[in-house]
Amino acid sequence: MFPAFLTTIFFSISVICGSRSAKLIGGTEANFWRLAFATCFLSIWAFSMGKGLSGETFPIFLLSGIIGIGMGDVALFQALPRLGPGMTLLLTRCMAPPLTALIEWLWLGTTLRPMQVFYGSIILVGIVVSLAPGRHLKLSREKFVPGVLFCVFAALGDGVGAVLSRKAYGMIHSKEDFIDGGTAAFQRIIGGLLVAGICLLVVKWRSIKLHINRSDEIDTLPSWEKWRRVLPWILANSLAGQTLGVSCYQWAFQTTPAAIVVSIVATTPLVAMPIIRIIDGERPSRHSIVGGIIAVVGVVGLALLK
Repeated sequence: MFPAFLTTIFFSISVICGSRSAKLIGGTEANFWRLAFATCFLSIWAFSMGKGLSGETFPIFLLSGIIGIGMGDVALFQALPRLGPGMTLLLTRCMAPPLTALIEWLWLGTTLRPMQVFYGSIILVGIVVSLAPGRHLKLSREKFVPGVLFCVFAALGDGVGAVLSRKAYGMIHSKEDFIDGGTAAFQRIIGGLLVAGICLLVVKWRSIKLHINRSDEIDTLPSWEKWRRVLPWILANSLAGQTLGVSCYQWAFQTTPAAIVVSIVATTPLVAMPIIRIIDGERPSRHSIVGGIIAVVGVVGLALLK
């Protein structure tokens, strides 16, 4: 379970860096470039110390990335502007563990012990207490309904991607073979980058045509200024999230049921609170602190069971 804890820390840093980069260049473009840089970082490991693109399970890891990293994150970035970060994180992180457990049970036959279900539920209760919006939140039906649907798709993508990874590791273990987390993360992220690239092309197609037909006299300074400001956040996001975070995520799936891993990683927004306090000066509310304590109790309980 240690790699699942590391995943939570890295994902917490990634959330903050991703939010900063998305505000500067938009969610679709920020998502693509973080995956592009992370693919470069992971390829160095995979082709020097890992197994590159080899292995019979490569198609499964690739499909896991297409669904989990690609489609899941696309849906997540569509939910954010409609529901806001608090509600989006609440819905996706709370729906992902039960959906993952259901998929893993139906497909792989993996069952959880009653106490694992109990402590996993405590984690989700803590997240609800911490992130549930107050009565002041008012959302129109036009934003709320599509936003919730996108959250469901994001959570479902995360769950399917996680179970596919567990399926791949099951095949590897059955043949007494081994694949490291960095190589698995690299094989997954290729699928995610493919989906993110297609989405960026669709969103930016009009802008691309304007750049192709533009005059040489057009000043390109704003673009350079944009990259000067956003590049550090994108690099930090790709390193913490899709490079180190996903590598630890895949490492966790080698020995731990996907539902347990996803439940621990669901505490990411809670772990991010003190980091946000340091960087943005945003003080967590009282119910956020109480919810964090409840979630930590659930995580400690799972660790003691292990």
